[in-house]
Amino acid sequence: MSEPDHGAPRGMPAELERALAAEVSLRSRMRYVAVGLAGGCAAGLIAVLWATEPRALPVRTQAVFAGLIAVGLAWAAVAAWALTRRRPLYAQDQVVGARLALVVSAVTGIVGTVLAAARGTTTAVLTTAAVGTVLTAIAGLLLARARSRRRELLRLRDVLRGGGA
Repeated sequence: MSEPDHGAPRGMPAELERALAAEVSLRSRMRYVAVGLAGGCAAGLIAVLWATEPRALPVRTQAVFAGLIAVGLAWAAVAAWALTRRRPLYAQDQVVGARLALVVSAVTGIVGTVLAAARGTTTAVLTTAAVGTVLTAIAGLLLARARSRRRELLRLRDVLRGGGA
């Protein structure tokens, strides 16, 4: 049985071979199946809850439901995109996921803080702002790490192709 073609040249360094094998592994693909199912199911559940309400929900609640549905569908779309690729993405999937996490955490932190300021106490505002800041910082660090990994994989690929040093 022959080795699968990961889109990299024969005789590649072991480091790149391991990285590419991990990208197309069953474990990696199953993670995306789980992410896609979680996002799609969450969006579907919220949509069903919204649609089956006997009376119209307040506008703020409708906006939050719409936002949560959009986030669930975005994660499902990222998973579908990654699963339909037949070649290694050289960590582009990690960059896309980290960008989505950064946007969602920043928007959630800002909206939560604004809502806490409009309806809560100073403690609620500070707590919400702190949690939003921490989550956004973590997502930012994950994005920086994903970009770094992508740059390194692309550099190794280019060196193998004779296009870089």
